[in-house]
Amino acid sequence: MIRCLIYIDPNETESSLDLIEAARQLHGDSFEVTGVLCSALDQPLPNVFDRLAVVAYPESGCVDPAQVVDTMQAMHWKDKYQSILIPATHFGRMLAPRLAMLLGTGLVADITQIRRKDDVVEVIRPAYSGSLMACIRYVGEGPMMMSVRPNVFRDMVKEERAMRIMPMQPRTSGGGIERIEVKPKQISYDIRESDVLVSGGGGAAKSFAKIERLAELLGGKASASRKLVDAGIAPRSIQVGQSGKTVSPELYIALGINGAIQHIEGIKQAKHIISVNINKDAPLTSLSDIVVEGDADRFLDQLIRRIQQYQQSE
Repeated sequence: MIRCLIYIDPNETESSLDLIEAARQLHGDSFEVTGVLCSALDQPLPNVFDRLAVVAYPESGCVDPAQVVDTMQAMHWKDKYQSILIPATHFGRMLAPRLAMLLGTGLVADITQIRRKDDVVEVIRPAYSGSLMACIRYVGEGPMMMSVRPNVFRDMVKEERAMRIMPMQPRTSGGGIERIEVKPKQISYDIRESDVLVSGGGGAAKSFAKIERLAELLGGKASASRKLVDAGIAPRSIQVGQSGKTVSPELYIALGINGAIQHIEGIKQAKHIISVNINKDAPLTSLSDIVVEGDADRFLDQLIRRIQQYQQSE
């Protein structure tokens, strides 16, 4: 039986569960999947694993990546997994290279796509700061190990399994990390959870307040390209793209965004795209369902006014 091990990030549960679909694309429909959880959750996990290893750590303590890696290494020695998948979250990016080094295997980081041709597995990941997409082929023996970009395999149907809980103790004790202070996040929303995103780029640099207003009227959230983030106009927490967040809204409105490959890779899961740009030949327009050739600021003024008029007439 093919076995897969998935690390569950307690702060990114949905992104971790999406890795089950990544495992299915790696191995087909017949495989055994084990999840490893090293923290308590507010809500119980759905029965989508064959086995769930729950590692006991002190509630008041700080989970040490070195302890988690030692535990996962011991699990691999025992069960010999064919693949090990870790979400490319902040904590996951600390785990993955450590574990790969201990296991003496290669690591493909931040993958965005999996392709299988006969018995050959190929994975796609951004390279050179997202300006190129690299294709890596797995050859040889050893576990296939990768970290997976959040939100890439979202909305896939997850098969229910007869999940068996396995309580575990950390393989090593006495971590070298102490939690001194916890600061709450400044952002009040996660753009990955929104069904409607109104996103601004360099062509809408002076219109971000209007972008936020339009997003509010549409019941969505505002987001931004890297250009606005680098300019200090928008926070990095709402950046869309390979160096930001991968999103999959029902509607994505792109205002003044040309569409570099980094940005396009971050929105390719969007159901519908409306692009507003003075350049009708911008790369993003070829992917858009509707293209408006014109000034983004003027478009915002007119659409906001029309929506407000419609709401007042009801």
